[in-house]
Amino acid sequence: MKRRTFLVGLAAAPLLARAAQPVDLKDIKRMQSDWKTFLAPGTTVPSPAEALKLSKEEWRKRLPPQAYGVLREENTERAGTSPLNNEKRPGVFVCAGCGLPLFTSEMKFESGTGWPSFFTAIPDAFEMKKDFYLIYPRTEYHCARCGGHHGHLFDDGPPPTNQRWCNNGVALRFIPKG
Repeated sequence: MKRRTFLVGLAAAPLLARAAQPVDLKDIKRMQSDWKTFLAPGTTVPSPAEALKLSKEEWRKRLPPQAYGVLREENTERAGTSPLNNEKRPGVFVCAGCGLPLFTSEMKFESGTGWPSFFTAIPDAFEMKKDFYLIYPRTEYHCARCGGHHGHLFDDGPPPTNQRWCNNGVALRFIPKG
């Protein structure tokens, strides 16, 4: 095998090493309804109905500067910088601002964009709005509990949803199942 062929194959390996993708929308519904099975026994998490409203000063004390910039000021972290890009253990991704469960590890996929990406979300976790920051309209999503900005929803994800929830890693915290 030529060295170049080997190196190209090695570079492509992370893209090919995806978890088994859902086959149909029934699989998606099952993932959305069974998300609590990804929590460790006895783990308590807040509900979207338990609103968390804090002053700017309280948020600044609660969050690291980069997470504050993303969650409270709608900034974007630099692509490829989040350790959550490589997170593969079973568990739940929660809002770094308030702890609301947003995604499970089963919903994650490698998009190649440099940000943690998901093909669906836990029901009622987000509120949507249109973002015209780059001139053309994009769908921006925010935590339903604390209003924190997480990222944008695109229609270039894997089937059957064709969704890519492109999330800033600093806006998430991972809770492993074990």
